[in-house]
Amino acid sequence: RSRRIRGLAIGLAAVLGGSALVPTLPAAPARATAPVVRAAFYYPWFPSAWTQHGITPYTHFHPASGAYASSDAAVVRAQVAEMQYAHLDAGIISWWGQGSTEDRTVPTDLAAAAGTGFRWALYYEPEGYGNPTVSQIEGDLAYIAARYATDPAYLTIGGHPALFVYADRRDRCAMADRWRQADASAGFTLVLKVFPGYLACASQPAAWHQYAPASSEDHQVGQSFTISPGFFLARKRRPRLVRSLPAWTAAVQHMVDSGEPLQLVTTFNEWGEGTAVEPAAEWSSPSGFGTYLDVLHAVLPAPQA
Repeated sequence: RSRRIRGLAIGLAAVLGGSALVPTLPAAPARATAPVVRAAFYYPWFPSAWTQHGITPYTHFHPASGAYASSDAAVVRAQVAEMQYAHLDAGIISWWGQGSTEDRTVPTDLAAAAGTGFRWALYYEPEGYGNPTVSQIEGDLAYIAARYATDPAYLTIGGHPALFVYADRRDRCAMADRWRQADASAGFTLVLKVFPGYLACASQPAAWHQYAPASSEDHQVGQSFTISPGFFLARKRRPRLVRSLPAWTAAVQHMVDSGEPLQLVTTFNEWGEGTAVEPAAEWSSPSGFGTYLDVLHAVLPAPQA
């Protein structure tokens, strides 16, 4: 991952302008009795991320909003509306620590969601690029709790503020141990990224997730289900995961059918890796939201209060 980037069949065909590529789907099931959170990973790295590795813009695609700034309140309000149209409950903001550029955008994000019913959580990125000490994690948790977690627009799961945590391939059970110790008094609902052998660890968070957007689907049974529309790194000539609207539609349906408590989209707007579902010229639609959000709108049950 790059740090600096940033009546179903009939109804869906109508939204997509009568596209014949969309398979016939069953009606969306009612929301399960157990709480389900549907959220998209979100990147507040712009405008700096529009230029990387000497490439401007650093994407193969053309966002409908142009080269926007993540600090622009009007842009964020529009993005919240887009995710709500897609029947998503929340966005998961890439967060790089206290005082970082990403940290400075969080108040704008929370304000944009005020009164809408949409929620935000943070994605703790430093764990994926090092091994923060227990004391560092404790300090970050205290900071997040004091500044953001009590905001009505911050996502809570099970009555506690949610925090997603990235990880690297070398992480093992010691990572989960550090987070359990650091969170002992903070009381977050922690969702850690999986690593080899994670289910055998003595320390278990509230849930686990995978972040692997080069795969169209990932199912961590009993934990989470994650989907990706495609993966096309801006500095590469060929995609690792080719975009296919029928494949995306099937993946969304599989995610809903899984019934997992966490159903995640990678990503809303990671343009550098080409995983975005945010509106773009390449997948425009009559609705104005683009075909990928149209599919989510048609297949996902509408969020309930």
